[in-house]
Amino acid sequence: MSLLSCVDSRALFLLVKLNGNREVVGVLRGFDAFMNMVLDDCQEVSKSGQQINIDTVVVRGNSVNIVEVLERF
Repeated sequence: MSLLSCVDSRALFLLVKLNGNREVVGVLRGFDAFMNMVLDDCQEVSKSGQQINIDTVVVRGNSVNIVEVLERF
């Protein structure tokens, strides 16, 4: 099963850890070969645990450190 088939068939929740110790959680809507991603229903999670709603975000692939699949958030 490819990641693309998961994106098309159901909501795939991701935790994406970025450069600068930033983390975002959202639903994967698209991606490309360079690991650029579009996330919907997105939240930025601060180190204090506070969640900031940011709706839709485009993540540039070279800023991604870790991607984790979540069951839900």
